[in-house]
Order: sequence, then C-alpha cells, then structure tokens
Amino acid sequence: MAVDELDTRILRLLLEQPRTSVREYARILGVARGTLQARLDRLERDGVITGTAPALSPAALGHPVLAFVHIEVTQGHLDEVGDALAAVPEIVEAFSITGGGDLLTRVVARDNAHLEDVVQKLISLPGVVRTRTEIALRERVPHRLLPLVESIGRPARPGPDPRRPRDHGL
Repeated sequence: MAVDELDTRILRLLLEQPRTSVREYARILGVARGTLQARLDRLERDGVITGTAPALSPAALGHPVLAFVHIEVTQGHLDEVGDALAAVPEIVEAFSITGGGDLLTRVVARDNAHLEDVVQKLISLPGVVRTRTEIALRERVPHRLLPLVESIGRPARPGPDPRRPRDHGL
C-alpha cells in the first residue's frame, strides 16, 4: 500500500501524541474530521495501524530481566512448539527465524533464577531440542517506528544518471 505525505503526518501524530482525539488530530493537520477518519480506517484495514493498546514496561511490572532465547525444534514440530510458547506468560514475542535455531523468543523475568526456570520450562516442551539464551544488558535503541515513518515520507534521493559518463579525474 502506498503511504502518502498526509498518511505520514497522521502516523507521526499517532506515535507522538497517542492519546489525542480524532477531532484534535484533524485540527492539527488542517483536514476535515471525516477525511482523517477515512484515512485512519484505511490504514487499519491495510494493516499499517495494528493496534491502539498502551505500551507497557515489563520492568515496571516486576520483570526487569530481558533475554532472547533461541529455540531449536525437532523437524516437523514448529507449529506445535509455537503454540506451546503462547502458554508461557514470560514470552512476550516469538518469531520463526532463519539461521541458528528455528524460533527466537523475547523473554522477561523477575531475576536470573526466574529466567532459568522459564528456560527450563521451554526445554521441557515436546519438540524442543535445545535452547540458547542471551541476556540483554542495556537497551540501546528502544522500539521505535517514527524514524521509519519519517523516512517513508521523504522523497527518494536520485542516484547517478547511468546514461551520463562519470569523470574519474583522469
């Protein structure tokens, strides 16, 4: 789907001011409320906007330890293991991946002992061959989408014209 300049401005506002009303967004953008609502509906329908839930902090909820657990799965059991991961509340995300392992999970825990308990639970799931755990020390770039949204709204920089000979200083 094509995201135009107005869509980009709408998405920027949603990210920067998520608790603002549709009426206020329309006022800020200088568009009719109906126009804004139609754009929002289309962005949701096209899957650009995927939710409106608040962002929560696992650390503030008593789970300050963040780890990434790679899971290797017995061939043919990926769906079964993926379904079982959904029953583990400390897993906040899970992805099928290429490379070393079959699944990558983002796990939160109260402390290292709790993390070990979670990893042991994962190892005991039918179809899990082995795990590899990496503990995050410090978040360097928080989850963000605004720079991506802004880059989509910028015109592309033209490259060199392939029909024009280049002067190599010779």
